Amino acid sequence: MATTQDISNGMFIRYNGELCQITEWQHRTPGNLRAFYQAKMRRVKDGKIAENRFRSGEEVEIVRVEVHELQYLYEEGDSFICMNNETYDQVPIAKNMFGEGAKFMKEGDIVMVSFEGDLPIGATAPVHVILEITYTEPGLRGDTATNTLKPATLETGAVINVPLFCDSGEKIKIDTRTGEYVERVKG
Repeated sequence: MATTQDISNGMFIRYNGELCQITEWQHRTPGNLRAFYQAKMRRVKDGKIAENRFRSGEEVEIVRVEVHELQYLYEEGDSFICMNNETYDQVPIAKNMFGEGAKFMKEGDIVMVSFEGDLPIGATAPVHVILEITYTEPGLRGDTATNTLKPATLETGAVINVPLFCDSGEKIKIDTRTGEYVERVKG
């Protein structure tokens, strides 16, 4: 068993029989009271955020998690089927594990998936993806002076705001964490 001193942000622990990921971990020493650790945890099962205080030196069960690079193959119901490129095993990963990044994923993308044994417990979409604009209102020449945005539909069906100079058929780079336009891509 590990103690509270061994914990850091991003680690997985078992708390009250539930698998949780530490999102914030702070050591606090209030005036005349004993020191404690303040934790903000995300429950893996449903994504709910919980806060808890741990006494300094308290025993905590750390869960060993392996992260694998998988290739997204196709969508099936409410899961994405991903393949391990080394073993060629296909694993269904729930869409909600990818969060908002799921709507920007297309076949062939490389994703990071965390496993506890054989059970997938977390997934991350690629940070940046390059997608083609399938529809947007045409922009007018000279409309680049202001920072005005217009809606654009992408090849995955997602709708984001892009600058006025972007047109249908162009490829753009998108940040999947925020869902925002980054830049135009040539070629």
